Amino acid sequence: MAATERAAESKTSRAIREFLAFCRMEKGLSPNSLDAYSLDLYDFQAYTDPLTGGDFPDTAVLKDWVNHLYGQDLSSRSIARHLSAIRGFFHFLVGEGKVAVDPTEDLCSPKQWSTLPKFLNREQIEKLIAAPDCGKPSGLRDRAMLELLYATGIRVTELIQLRMSNLDTGLGLIRVTGKGNKQRLVPVHAAALRAVADYASTGRPQLLGERVSPYLFVTARGGPMTRQAFWASVKVNGKKAGIFHNLSPHVLRHTFATHLLDGGADLRSVQTMLGHADLSTTEIYTHVVRSRLRDTLDRHHPRA
Repeated sequence: MAATERAAESKTSRAIREFLAFCRMEKGLSPNSLDAYSLDLYDFQAYTDPLTGGDFPDTAVLKDWVNHLYGQDLSSRSIARHLSAIRGFFHFLVGEGKVAVDPTEDLCSPKQWSTLPKFLNREQIEKLIAAPDCGKPSGLRDRAMLELLYATGIRVTELIQLRMSNLDTGLGLIRVTGKGNKQRLVPVHAAALRAVADYASTGRPQLLGERVSPYLFVTARGGPMTRQAFWASVKVNGKKAGIFHNLSPHVLRHTFATHLLDGGADLRSVQTMLGHADLSTTEIYTHVVRSRLRDTLDRHHPRA
């Protein structure tokens, strides 16, 4: 950037550039996440600079900006994404000593998930897991992937990137690399471990043949399983199980979290296993459970 261009930069614009560099080098955010942050932050700067003369906005200006977002007919999820970027930005500014008080502390997030996340009931998940043909090596693989996804709630990207070295069958744990290259240990129950062991001892060697791969889940060509291939597998096995509508791998993640909370698990533990940075992201599943309780009450209480 030329000297004249730097001189023309507002205080907010310059700080955004520094924050994005921090996100890239220190937090290890992916290019897609950085692009989304950049778009939201520079849109924010373009709106607030004329109101502040390029200085950092206060809470009143931030509230005006939020009202502006609502005026754009954005979804609550989109507005929440903008707010997340701004909160991260001001947290950085406070940490760097550029502002004394975080003006985002008084901002309320929009109510999200007007449509609750879809999940499978216990009968449906059992049918889905039983659907792959375990007489074939690909069926053993698909069964193991479904079992592991439902057992751990990990993301599909995390699932297909698992390596043989990430699995500790003795301790019943897998080491997962999530967003921002953050690693976490997730426990795996015995049924899923058995399915993975069956696949690893029989199906995986048949798929690989003479080839070698560090990845746990592989294709018939010896390469790592892809998102697209697993998505297609879920669809095919879903049809076998009689589940035709809106079935995706992410539904199993929702199902994992919902069933855990339904069984009495605490929210913090579920947050850790899912790899959510913010507890509020996990709290949506408590809404699912409350919704089911409400439905049960309405259907069965004599005075409902």
